[in-house]
Amino acid sequence: MRVLTYGRGQIRIEGEPVYLSNLEPTNSYPGYMYGPVVSHLNKSGDKYRDDAADFLKPDKLSSTFKLRDYQKSALNSWASRGSRGVVVLPTGAGKTILAVKAIEELQCSTLILVPTIVLVEQWMSVLGQAFNMEIGALGGGNDDIQPITVSTYDSASIRARRLGNLFECIVFDEVHHLTGPTYRRIAERYLAPFRLGLTATLPKEEAYLDIIHELVGPKNYQIGVDDLAGTHLADYTVKTVKLPLMGYEKAEYDKQFNIYRGFLQKRGIKIRSPRDYMSLVKRTGRDPEARRAITARTQAMDIAYNSDSKVAYLKSLLKANPNEKALIFTRQNKLVYRLSREMLIPAITHRTPPEERKEILRRFQSGEYKRVLTSRVLDEGVDVPDASIAIILSGSGSNRQFVQRLGRVLRPGPDKQAVLFELVSAGTAETYISARRKR
Repeated sequence: MRVLTYGRGQIRIEGEPVYLSNLEPTNSYPGYMYGPVVSHLNKSGDKYRDDAADFLKPDKLSSTFKLRDYQKSALNSWASRGSRGVVVLPTGAGKTILAVKAIEELQCSTLILVPTIVLVEQWMSVLGQAFNMEIGALGGGNDDIQPITVSTYDSASIRARRLGNLFECIVFDEVHHLTGPTYRRIAERYLAPFRLGLTATLPKEEAYLDIIHELVGPKNYQIGVDDLAGTHLADYTVKTVKLPLMGYEKAEYDKQFNIYRGFLQKRGIKIRSPRDYMSLVKRTGRDPEARRAITARTQAMDIAYNSDSKVAYLKSLLKANPNEKALIFTRQNKLVYRLSREMLIPAITHRTPPEERKEILRRFQSGEYKRVLTSRVLDEGVDVPDASIAIILSGSGSNRQFVQRLGRVLRPGPDKQAVLFELVSAGTAETYISARRKR
């Protein structure tokens, strides 16, 4: 007789060691190995007593939600691999509905992990409507555990020791967040044998993909924006507009960027990737010249990101489309606040109180507001079905961020034609950032 017990994020097996194909013999495993360990024991025919899991049991789960053809394919692919793995769907393609049907198929307790409080509320609303039951919530002052519970990653990480053996399934919304060391511990310490990762874009780095594969499972299914545009998503166009800096801006940009470029040439440093740049940043703590070079580059890029040419073009673009609802994204909060004051457009940043943010989005969705300014807090998880224009004044080189911002305007509507405008300062390093994020 073998006995499985659970504590401190590990399964301990009393008795003879259990052998798994890819692990050394041991009597202790991280929590995420609970599923494979139990599966192995069941196949071996060995007798065991499970004192590790204490899974909550929901009432019968049933919803009237219907899946589209590609969602059915995604769900079948995931289920055929032991209900473990990642599904990649574009923003607006119905990842939440897919998760609802996955939970319904499994008929088990489920913890849904999301990166923000706004998403906790959105998921709770959909799940409550789907199953007509009370949905638990963790985060933002909530501490309510139910068989179906929605939590922020932060709250689930803090409560891992208390909650790790209560849920039979975990849904990782925006699963790319799991690659961070703190959030990674959630997947390591929770027992949940069934795991569903959802995202619009997976990390490109092999090391991060390996982490997700190990903790959640392999990529089960993927479909892209272009495959769904015009049918399940709106038709769209991406327009990159390159705008020259003003004369005084160009002079100061060149002055500062030449300081940075000169330092690289002097030291024989080549910046080929974000990792190379971060290595240079680390040198600033011990190298005054490196610090001066990074400061100069920052000043140069501030000019490129926030140029007056972009602001003038934005004003003319909005004037030419008075009836279209537009989301305006910038890299830096200072431009958000500046434009909000100048153009009397409501703004949402990380400093915006939750109730104010909710009210702005409500008015935007109803059409009372036609424009909303933001930095990065609306990149993920904002449901604005009829926004038709996205304008990127500045952003990072992240392909994920670009896809997410495009996704904000791809939700379908009658004869809808979505447009994403990307404003780039010509003749600056921002052109390379633009190219990188669209690869």
